[in-house]
Parts: sequence; C-alpha cells; structure tokens
Amino acid sequence: MQVANNDELSKKYNDYVKRVTKTTSLPKNMFHAFLTGGAICTLGQVIMEVLKARGMSEDHRNFMVILILVGISAFLTGMNIYPKIGKFGGAGSLVPITGFANSVAACATEFKAEGMVMGLGCKIFTIAGPVILYGLISSSVLGIIYYIGGLF
Repeated sequence: MQVANNDELSKKYNDYVKRVTKTTSLPKNMFHAFLTGGAICTLGQVIMEVLKARGMSEDHRNFMVILILVGISAFLTGMNIYPKIGKFGGAGSLVPITGFANSVAACATEFKAEGMVMGLGCKIFTIAGPVILYGLISSSVLGIIYYIGGLF
C-alpha cells in the first residue's frame, strides 16, 4: 500500500514540476547566443581595426584587443550588467576571453563578507586557479609527449 502512495506522490510531483518549469525555445536561444557572441566578436574586430588604423603592430594589436575585452567584461560584471547579457545571450556570452573574465570577476565581487585580503584574494582564484592549474598540467604533459614523440 505504501508503494502505491509513493507512486501517486511521484506523479503529483512530476506534474507540479511540469507546470512550474519554464519552457525554452531552442531556436530563440540559439538566435540570442548568435547575436550576443557575434556582437562580442564584432566589438573585438572593431577594436582590432581601430588599432590597426593607428599603426600598431599585429602582436601589440592582438594583446590590446584581449586586454580591452577582458577589462570591459570585468567592468560590466562589476556593474552587474554582464550577468544580464549572459541571461539574454546564454552560451553566446561565453565567448572564451570575455566569459572567463566574467567568471573571475564574478567570484571576486563576492568578497565583502570576508574582507579585502581573505575575501578578494581567495575568491578571485575560485575559477581562475583550477583553469590555470589544469592548463599548466595539460600543456606540460602534452609537451613531454611531443618531445618523446620527436625522439622517434
């Protein structure tokens, strides 16, 4: 008798979840991601062309575009604007450099309870730390494999 009661509760719960869960439109989400990612990439290209017109070398331009996009992303995260962009654009706002900057800056903005040193100093590495660590480890392992492969 208890099993039937659990089945009935499960059915009621599943019905409740279906009623309150917001449905999304895949084509709409893809369009928003396309617009957002495209806008971020277009901004990067505009910055690149402006720097090129000013006579900056290609290496310096590449560095400056990354620096400017990271700065804009961190600033917009601090002003609580980038999360709204992310909500609209979904995966399109995760264009690698701006999405990473947003992730790091978002963790850093949650430092207030612990203070500047322990809060900001620790929280900023919540996302950046593992990414840097795994990047170093994987590049080291791949470098060793490449070196050993070159010996043969």
